[in-house]
Amino acid sequence: MRRRDFLKTAGIAAGASVLPFLRYLPAHAASREGTLVVVTGDGINSLDLHRKGTNRPSYQVTVNIYDRLVRFGVKTLPDGSLSYDSTKIEPEVAESWSISEDGMSLTFKISPKAKFWDGTQITAEDVKWSFDRAVSLGGFPGVQMKAGSMSDPSQFVAVDAMTFRIDLPHASKLALPDLAVPVPFIINSKVAKEHATEADPWATEYLHQTPAGSGPFKLTRWDPGQQFLYERNDAWELGPKPALERVIVREVPSAATRRALLEKGDADFYMDVPPKDAKELMEGGKLKVSGAPIDNCLHVLGLNVNFAPFDNKLVRQAIAYAVPYAEILQASAYGRGKPMFGGAEAEPSTAEWPQPFPYATDLEKAKSLLTEAGFPDGFETTLSYNLGLADWQEPTALLIQEALGKIGISVTLDKIPGANWRTAALVEKRLPMHLENFGGWLNYPDYYFFWAYQDGHLFNSSNYRNDEIEALVVETLHMDVADPKYDDNVKRMIAIAFDEVPRIPLYQPYLDAAMQPSVDGYVAWFHRQLGLLGISKVQA
Repeated sequence: MRRRDFLKTAGIAAGASVLPFLRYLPAHAASREGTLVVVTGDGINSLDLHRKGTNRPSYQVTVNIYDRLVRFGVKTLPDGSLSYDSTKIEPEVAESWSISEDGMSLTFKISPKAKFWDGTQITAEDVKWSFDRAVSLGGFPGVQMKAGSMSDPSQFVAVDAMTFRIDLPHASKLALPDLAVPVPFIINSKVAKEHATEADPWATEYLHQTPAGSGPFKLTRWDPGQQFLYERNDAWELGPKPALERVIVREVPSAATRRALLEKGDADFYMDVPPKDAKELMEGGKLKVSGAPIDNCLHVLGLNVNFAPFDNKLVRQAIAYAVPYAEILQASAYGRGKPMFGGAEAEPSTAEWPQPFPYATDLEKAKSLLTEAGFPDGFETTLSYNLGLADWQEPTALLIQEALGKIGISVTLDKIPGANWRTAALVEKRLPMHLENFGGWLNYPDYYFFWAYQDGHLFNSSNYRNDEIEALVVETLHMDVADPKYDDNVKRMIAIAFDEVPRIPLYQPYLDAAMQPSVDGYVAWFHRQLGLLGISKVQA
């Protein structure tokens, strides 16, 4: 889509103070085959995932309008619902690939069917420019690429127009699957370069507002804070043709309103449904609810070791014994979560992850540890939580506040708006005690530790550092799982996490989506965003 056309449609909407849902969307549209109406609580703030400050909801846009070299496959779960398959890598822009015998070089043949929206062929130069950009702009995308051992533009080689090669500093089990996550998307570099400047060589301002992709859908309208619109890319040939012709994603801040729109039939699909609503909608039987535990994901209570007394391991252990886990699982997850407490082993016997930690609610033991730590009368602190995730974090915070009060810890609750959370908790890491969630995109325990336990990394909101963890992560991250040392290294990392508890796991959450009976093909993805490819809608 041309920039002037995109801005024309966006500008029309921007000039209106309010754009009512049903003015832009006819009342009967939700029942029309080929048009999917989605309600979501979080709006996007950019069309460019590589740009600093892009929020998580915006990842959805990248997933649907851009292609990658490869993608993950899909599997059917025992209950009939669909989930991504972390063990299966499929072609996308790359029609085939080969890995050198030493594992240090990956070569991809680009499909002649891979075309940008303007009809031009995707070339190796486009892939190289896009990957150069991902590792050069810094921030989260650069670290994500680094997890797959990609950090320097010199590693990316356009062998010829249709052959692209990645040279690795060492063999890594993460390199190929890391190409299937949202970050290494392929941009029409010719278009982007036309809008690059000396001050902005990667065209971040242009791509922030104007996509230049090749994906199965085009984003043709964006009314910030209200809605955005996808249209099917009829020329896309890198898989089965999308069944949906049009998708309207409407931002509705109130969870109650989102549910009401779905129940009334004014919306087709509701992503990331709160556990209480998911449970009730399942029991109601009129709508479909699809959900599964999120791979490599935990809801946790974070204790920031840069703040006393959380720098004291005994204090952290005392809190781990005071947390009312069962009540939290019921009040916050409504049973839509796997318990991560009450483990029988203080030393893990398997490398399974996540696995229950060896803590259960025991107030007497908590008081004893607190006394041993030098705080027989407790202390005062704050517990911060994200208002954007209040459906689970607010009841959890209240239960923790009450429980810690029983062992003498006086807790003041600190409510932080969702728009400010990432900066406060993850970037500045300035919250002493806080509720947090992290799910690793690549389904390996060492990958989780890379992000959440390694010093300085984004999701290590506890400012935790352990020299042994540092060494183990470096040694294990790229190690093949068949290596005899792999399981032993992972078990040692988990044992340290059990003992040190800078992050106290509460439960492994589900990702639930609710939809009309006419909607089919929804897949629960590791990135927790709505992937439209494969979804269909039939006339009710």
